[in-house]
Amino acid sequence: MSTVNQAQDQVQAQTQAPGAAGYRTVFRIREFRAVFAAHLLSVLGVVIAEISLTVLVYRLTGSPLMSALTFALGFLPYALGGTLLAGIADRYPARRVLVTCDLVCAACAAAMVLPGTPVAGILVLRCAMAFVAPLFQGTRAASLADILGSGDPFVLGRSLLRMVAQSAQLIGFGLGGLLLTVLAPRGAIALTAAGFLGSALLLRLGTRARPARVVAAAARMSVRTGLRAVLGDRRMRALTLLFWLPPLFVVVPEALLAPYADGIGAGTVALGLLMCAQPVGAIAGELWAGSALTARTRTRIVIPLATAGLLPLLVYAVRPGVPVLLGTLLVTGLAHAYTLGLDQMYVDAVPEELRGRAMTLLSTGLMTFQGVGMALAGLAAEFVPVHVVVTAAALLGTAVVALLFTELRIAARRSPDSRDETGLPAK
Repeated sequence: MSTVNQAQDQVQAQTQAPGAAGYRTVFRIREFRAVFAAHLLSVLGVVIAEISLTVLVYRLTGSPLMSALTFALGFLPYALGGTLLAGIADRYPARRVLVTCDLVCAACAAAMVLPGTPVAGILVLRCAMAFVAPLFQGTRAASLADILGSGDPFVLGRSLLRMVAQSAQLIGFGLGGLLLTVLAPRGAIALTAAGFLGSALLLRLGTRARPARVVAAAARMSVRTGLRAVLGDRRMRALTLLFWLPPLFVVVPEALLAPYADGIGAGTVALGLLMCAQPVGAIAGELWAGSALTARTRTRIVIPLATAGLLPLLVYAVRPGVPVLLGTLLVTGLAHAYTLGLDQMYVDAVPEELRGRAMTLLSTGLMTFQGVGMALAGLAAEFVPVHVVVTAAALLGTAVVALLFTELRIAARRSPDSRDETGLPAK
């Protein structure tokens, strides 16, 4: 047995034990340490690029619209890129795909730094970076199963990468603002290019070369056929929607925090605290679930946490002040702990030859629906008060989640082992 396989077996055994510090054991896998470090570099680079680009474009054009468009272009190409490129995640070796995506992003960032690059060119380069992002994320998620196995270590590895992304958003914007006090925007963007190059180097030297996982027939799948392969199965479709739809409602209070805070007379300091509440709660919830709960328990809490996760937002109906709202948003973030159990359900349901494609589509839909949720929240708030919009989102979101779990249970009832996706007998 190889050293890597022995380490994976050790991780698997330790993370199944109640109360085991599973996150520490995952770090004993050398390849995962390289993936984690690469993720940290690239995420910080993206966050710094986002704030630097908005400042740069505003200085070049003097247009708030163009500045906001630069930020939005980090999300808009996700749906197109993830849909068109999803098949590449399984068709080519994962390491090659990941390194290529990093090099593309590094080249785009480097081109932005050139003094002669016009605003239109900067926007096109921003779109190109966002276009390959879902392919990178899906390929990396699928490769985690190759590195850590498809059991509990995979779930903990995914959790760590999510927490890095959440933390980077909290820290990165502050770091980006600090950098812009000592560097010009193009200088800060140069650090983004360096971050992507560092990520590519870590992935190239720190992970093993593995063959593509796809079979010949799957390699010839069209985009439409690939979508049908992933979403045509009733169980996989329900699980996918459980990743996509709840965030559409969860982002509503975050998207409307500024107008709500203004409406209750809260200052900028209070607004900053409120903006941090949900991400901090999500990080704390994942740490708790990953460190204190067994894999079986994490799976069993998926339904209650996901179904009840939006209910605290009903407090908006009485227009709470800052202290109550801060606690409410924190609790809403804590409920995000159900994602660890959902990750295990998903990787168990996806055939190995479709894993890269499925993971790419999963990240694509997640980002797309969050953007849609923010846009719909803003549109609704143009016609009705903010507190009414958030209250309605909490009620509608809870109903949607309950319906999805009903659909998942029906799909499980028809499966050969007659057990549902929580490990409980189907009713």
